[in-house]
Amino acid sequence: MADSVYKVIELVGSSNTSWEDAAKNAVETAGKTLRDLRIAEVSKLDMKVENGKVVAYRARVNLSFKYGGSE
Repeated sequence: MADSVYKVIELVGSSNTSWEDAAKNAVETAGKTLRDLRIAEVSKLDMKVENGKVVAYRARVNLSFKYGGSE
């Protein structure tokens, strides 16, 4: 196995449907501009509440990708 370096960033995804969709939205949106995505770890879940009702789900995601020396 060759030596590798990975960068970890924190993202917050949101969805009107579920936490799973919120996390998926964060990763898939990042995947449009980042390459070599490796691991996504959900670190926190929360909800947006308006007038006593849940209107959105949010997932905080730590996402790692292979670091190539430029950002």
